[in-house]
Amino acid sequence: MSDFLEKAAAELNTKLAASDFDGTAKFDIAGEGAIMMDSEGARVADEEAEVTLSADAETFQAIFEGDMNPTSAFMSGKLSVDGDMGMAMKLAAVLA
Repeated sequence: MSDFLEKAAAELNTKLAASDFDGTAKFDIAGEGAIMMDSEGARVADEEAEVTLSADAETFQAIFEGDMNPTSAFMSGKLSVDGDMGMAMKLAAVLA
């Protein structure tokens, strides 16, 4: 398990604590692994989810650190979304 995934999950838990996110989402990070998010929080895991967001580690790091807007990443093709777009939009609000 990579330090990158552990750090990202910890950052996501901080953001989730201040939100009302009630779905399931997975971040699939190329070359690193996956992070699951649900009402229980974020954890390093690879499970079924309502929406899966896929990108490289550099893009995810920029999103987590607030240097890149998730919507901009999607529109520029750096982030792909598979599944429930409504859930992806809720998740974008949590990450903002």
